[in-house]
Amino acid sequence: MAGLASFWSTTGTPGATHMKSGVIPMLVFFVLCNTGGEIAMSYGMKQVGEPQGFRPMALLRFVLTAAKNRWLWLAIPMLAASFYSLLILFSWEKVSVVIPATASNFIVGTFAAKYLLKEDVSSKRWLGVLCVAVGVLIVLRSGGH
Repeated sequence: MAGLASFWSTTGTPGATHMKSGVIPMLVFFVLCNTGGEIAMSYGMKQVGEPQGFRPMALLRFVLTAAKNRWLWLAIPMLAASFYSLLILFSWEKVSVVIPATASNFIVGTFAAKYLLKEDVSSKRWLGVLCVAVGVLIVLRSGGH
């Protein structure tokens, strides 16, 4: 565990900035809420289906059907929490740190799609997830430099 702690530590790194102590926990909260909200939204919308046209009555039926879906009601507060946690992250850190770090959504989202929604994930997508993971680690390690 000491190896992981030294990886995240920027002490002794010339010119390194120190991230606010709550950035990593807030980032984790953001990713869990955002990914959880997206997964719940996807699951709920698959249950609801698509609108049966774009006439006002068809759209009204679609909205009323969606409003009855409990997965959508779970998704809304989770996505709202992720949005507000993103605002907090922007107030604490540089955009050049926050935006790339939040790309970890793709990592968690791909695992959730595979194991919760039972989607097929190709080896090319897994390679992309690996690339994103390496990029997120580099950005977080650099502290915005």
